[in-house]
Amino acid sequence: MTAATNGTAATPGRHRVVVVGGGFGGLNVTRALADTDVEVTLVDRTNHHLFQPLLYQVAAGILPPGLIAPALRSVIRTQTNARALLADVQELELDRRVVRARGPDGRNLELPYDTLVVAAGATHSYFGKDEFAEYAPGMKTVEDARYLRDGILSKFEMAELATDPVERAEWLTFVVIGAGPTGVELVGQIAELAHKVLPKDYRSVDTREARIILLEGTGAVLPPFAPKLQEYTKKRLEKMGVEVRLNTLAVDMDHDSITMKGPDGLETIRTRTRIWAAGVQASPLAKRLAEKAGVETDRAGRVPVNPDCTLPGHPEVFAIGDMVALDKLPGVAQPAMQEGKYVGKVIKARVRGEGPPAPFKYFDKGSMATIGHRAAVADAFGMKLTGFIAYVMWGFIHVLYLVGWGNRLGTLYTWARALWFSKNRGHRIITFESAKTDVTEGRTTAGRPRPILPRAAPAMGETGSVPPRHVG
Repeated sequence: MTAATNGTAATPGRHRVVVVGGGFGGLNVTRALADTDVEVTLVDRTNHHLFQPLLYQVAAGILPPGLIAPALRSVIRTQTNARALLADVQELELDRRVVRARGPDGRNLELPYDTLVVAAGATHSYFGKDEFAEYAPGMKTVEDARYLRDGILSKFEMAELATDPVERAEWLTFVVIGAGPTGVELVGQIAELAHKVLPKDYRSVDTREARIILLEGTGAVLPPFAPKLQEYTKKRLEKMGVEVRLNTLAVDMDHDSITMKGPDGLETIRTRTRIWAAGVQASPLAKRLAEKAGVETDRAGRVPVNPDCTLPGHPEVFAIGDMVALDKLPGVAQPAMQEGKYVGKVIKARVRGEGPPAPFKYFDKGSMATIGHRAAVADAFGMKLTGFIAYVMWGFIHVLYLVGWGNRLGTLYTWARALWFSKNRGHRIITFESAKTDVTEGRTTAGRPRPILPRAAPAMGETGSVPPRHVG
């Protein structure tokens, strides 16, 4: 008998549901089954549910991680038919109906199931240039955001120490690759740090000298948004001091520079900070599922599923969120949430011996992105809004979908303190050790110091960062 089957005694004859991934999709499936006669095992590589749309605010020092990443055990503590496990899924044995996983101490776990839901999310995509991961970390996890925060703040500290103007300029040059919502939000926050928050804190350097560059391979920022919103975003960023380079691709980089190819040809810029926000690809589990089912993944590595979110040839297996290709839906939070709730209904109907619900149908609630303080764009409810009204709408929607009233109230308080009253960032803590690691050793794809090998698979949760951020 394995450690997993020893961990919690199963009720004989009770339907067993294993959910892989505690992101928007997996958590919504789990909660939808709260009043159903099933046993749910939620397994994830982290112990928390991450609200990724606000992850960039952790990187900017606005929010602490705990407000957007509540512990999974806390979220489901009142759900008596569910348990959470911290483990790394190694294999999905569909023929045996067993999920094989590994605990933090290396022990092997076997999780038998009657129904399997795979919601393993997505990770960064470097479009075939995986070597860029060492020089331009992305942001998909709390760890990524923390390391980006440390890295950004460390560069300002190094600029304070530098006496050579050329060296100082390198420390104060920040390049973000990709002008989707995440890229726009990140450069906006770096600009606010440099021009509004930090100038009075430093004595030897004027942080307003920072050069902040946003690269985008297409002809507009926020490519999927309406032209009106794209133009407003570009003008707003430029007003904030951001250089927006359109039709420009990153073609090479190292720890001290980036080479880009734009309308005027090749250009190399000396910079110590490069941040990747240009693409996502499905979790490696998507490919494994596709191989088991004998189907092909798409270019983004996503596995095709049936209209009821089941894996072709395996009605007992569901796949949802960023890792699936269904009706050309974007890899953002709202489809994963809606798919999770839908799959919960399907499982309920099966357990109760009822007829299945109609095929999944996505309800598009719109898209939005914030640019900076008091500025955002929103395409929702049939309206295209910009400026302060869009900013208020963005804030209301994002707070509404945080898990727990404590986190919602805590986020509102932190926003009020950081953005309105003190106009400061209360979570700017770094140490000599973290700064030393960042400026002397570089980063890996996970944002970790070099001695730690990059992870083989992403943390399990679903929200793409580059397509438009959908409401809800």
